[in-house]
Amino acid sequence: MKSVLAILALAAPCGAQNVADVVKQGEQVFAKTCATGYCHGVKGTSSGAPRLAGRGFDQAYIATVVRSGVPDTGMASFATRLSRPELIAVVAYVATLNGITNPTLGALEAEPTARALTGEAARGADLFKEAVRGFGRCSTCHEVAGFGIPVAAPIAKIPASVAALKAQMTPNVKTAAMDGESMPALVLSESKQGPVFYDLTSAPPVQRNALPGAAKFTNGSEWRHASAIAAYNDAELSAILAYLRAVIKP
Repeated sequence: MKSVLAILALAAPCGAQNVADVVKQGEQVFAKTCATGYCHGVKGTSSGAPRLAGRGFDQAYIATVVRSGVPDTGMASFATRLSRPELIAVVAYVATLNGITNPTLGALEAEPTARALTGEAARGADLFKEAVRGFGRCSTCHEVAGFGIPVAAPIAKIPASVAALKAQMTPNVKTAAMDGESMPALVLSESKQGPVFYDLTSAPPVQRNALPGAAKFTNGSEWRHASAIAAYNDAELSAILAYLRAVIKP
């Protein structure tokens, strides 16, 4: 059987069949390396680690996380743990889990070039990840430019102002009732094995697994994003918004 390396060497450009072969190899590597123990579930479902399937991740983001890991989490760098063909295959496979039907096999060819930040954007970058704020920092729940914990989905739209950021609604947060408790919940998955969700009662959010029928969810919650950013003043939030505008693609 041809190795993935041979497939990549012959692909210029890659045909659909070659991409399918690489994705299949990526599925096999993922099953052996990522869908085990306290990690991701089969086919990118949630397990000990967050769900990967259907999160809207683009391929550049996937490649960065696989190669560099996520600081201060269980997601380690696989740059030296997997061969280059295996890395390319896994990135392609996870891309297909996020709706990318024809992943680019050269996603790992070029190392990302760090964008030089200055002024308010540079200050905002420091504030986003500032360790002295403990779990009150933005990176407790958001991953940006390879840093942080992706509890929430990738930031798709940056608020136009600090006031808009504070007033931002949280339509994806529901109210969960379980074991006599009520809590704000960000649902990751609901399956026959039972729901998996983040309990937003405290920071950092706690991932909880419930038995089938043990948790009931209702739309809406009293939880607001404004409470999660209370550690920052308006000037600091303005700098963070400048940072997001500098590094996040429209």
